[in-house]
Amino acid sequence: MASFDVVSKVDMQTLDNAVNVAVKEITTRYDLKNSKTVVELDKKAPAIRVETDNEMSLRSIEDILVSRIIKQGLDGRCIDFSVEPEQAGTRLKKDLKVRQGLDKEQQRKVLKIIKDNAPKVTAQMMDDQIRVTSKKIDELQAVIAVLRRMVQEFPLQFVNMKS
Repeated sequence: MASFDVVSKVDMQTLDNAVNVAVKEITTRYDLKNSKTVVELDKKAPAIRVETDNEMSLRSIEDILVSRIIKQGLDGRCIDFSVEPEQAGTRLKKDLKVRQGLDKEQQRKVLKIIKDNAPKVTAQMMDDQIRVTSKKIDELQAVIAVLRRMVQEFPLQFVNMKS
């Protein structure tokens, strides 16, 4: 039986490199020169804490972060920008959550797509990942193509391909 796992993971060292490069760019940018901006990666949470002076600087920092994350080879959708910034005195603070693993709702969506498009393939939830098995490797490759095409809201990786 051939199988593979569907996961949504972020390499924390690569993300740390992207954040460090973004911090270096922020310190040299003219429009952010005099702002007291702080960008830190919390590997335990995992989250990126951004603290800056105003809304415009915050948007610029988010754009820089996304471009650096993509240039490091990570998926830009791994960062959740939906949280509203908090006002702390004269400063804005925002915690950008790093998406690790598939939650139950995301797993259900992926399972439904697999069952609708590949009836000969079996898929099961395992913690924060999905194991997909089939007798033929061609069916698994078709499932990967369908998932890449249909899932746009969150990043997916396909690992542990065994034949």
